[in-house]
Amino acid sequence: MTRHPLRAVLAGSAATLLLGLAAPHATADSGPSQASREAAHEAASTPKTLDTLSRFFAREGAVSKAAADPRVRGDAVPVRYLSPEFVAGEKGAPVARTEFLASEAVSSDGQEASLWTVKQGGSWQVVNIATGDDETHYARVGGDKLPGGTVFHEPQINAWYVQGRGRVLPLDKDAVRAVGSGGMSVAAYQKRVQKAYADKLPGSAYAKSGKAGGYAAREEPVGKPSAAAPAPAPAASAEGPVTVASSVAGVGALVALGLSGVALLRRRARQHG
Repeated sequence: MTRHPLRAVLAGSAATLLLGLAAPHATADSGPSQASREAAHEAASTPKTLDTLSRFFAREGAVSKAAADPRVRGDAVPVRYLSPEFVAGEKGAPVARTEFLASEAVSSDGQEASLWTVKQGGSWQVVNIATGDDETHYARVGGDKLPGGTVFHEPQINAWYVQGRGRVLPLDKDAVRAVGSGGMSVAAYQKRVQKAYADKLPGSAYAKSGKAGGYAAREEPVGKPSAAAPAPAPAASAEGPVTVASSVAGVGALVALGLSGVALLRRRARQHG
């Protein structure tokens, strides 16, 4: 499956999720409350969002906007990314932390999309639409593989894992290449990611050099691109850091861990493993 992880956002302006440092938690973030999940689901189901989804599904002529008939199915799920505190080796830091909630949408012709939702200005808002269903798919796969475990993503290599009982287990082929089919201990995983990313964390010489990653061939978002706007102040929340900013001319980049040189490609191949 080919994904366009930052291709469209509401009102035609792309969103960049900036993962800055935050206070570490004991073992894992508690994740969003049920009320927050319901609010995120409602945001993903508004008429305005569904209209944007219709345009999104019709963008390449696979189906007409009028016939797309999008619907949001299932609950919103927390999407956790590898924690920079864990990479840095901070005592008690969680392996991963919640960055946004994702809801799965489907069109009349079977296309799937993931709606990324964050709490902004006191309310939950959809900030991005990505093709495919990775976020909800791996939440289900991880729950089946290790009930009660924490599913998380290592965006730098596009790998999905579930963590629990002292181990990090792979959920896709990229993760198998990183940790082996049997996974590895949390301690061993921490050593791996520290070796890979510690010199590229915020504040590092690499970051201060001005290098930036995550950009590939430009793709226009759904709707008219807009110029960059100042980033809104993040809403205070007890449920984990979630910050949203806009990017220039509607071209977004997801900068995982706040790294300057290692991030998602805007087009990526995905085969559920």
